[in-house]
Amino acid sequence: MWTSIITAILIITGIALLAGFLLTAASRRLPGDPIQIVDQIDALLPQTQCAQCGYPGCRPYAQAIASDAAAINLCPPGGADTVLRLADLLGRDPEPLAEAAAVASVALIEESLCIGCTHCRDACPVDAITGAHQFMHTVIAAECTGCELCVPRCPVNCISMVPAR
Repeated sequence: MWTSIITAILIITGIALLAGFLLTAASRRLPGDPIQIVDQIDALLPQTQCAQCGYPGCRPYAQAIASDAAAINLCPPGGADTVLRLADLLGRDPEPLAEAAAVASVALIEESLCIGCTHCRDACPVDAITGAHQFMHTVIAAECTGCELCVPRCPVNCISMVPAR
């Protein structure tokens, strides 16, 4: 009688161990929770909400990447570092930053026309525009992502886009 009980316990234990091993292996190979993956991708993006990737913000772009609807190399503010981190997270091959995503132009404020309204500064997603209210503003070219969000906000049209150096 004890032999049959011990045999049953050993068989059940063996089945449980095998099931645990198979579930662990499957969870490592299968994609995780889609919401969690989108959150992880979104956390790697620069959160500039500049729309240069073709999506209205970083979260929609993260959702597109997670569903394989967008490439991982479309984010100019994130640059090559972000592409590498996304490739590592998703197990994909790193790709060079897309030519269309490379910063081709930066904003330039004609300071003699600037009235210091701060509309452009408020619109800049990366804080590349500096200046105080009622004083002229200027663009920190190294920080500018070329998103052009500041251009339509300027009431005196003193902002133009110039080729990046």
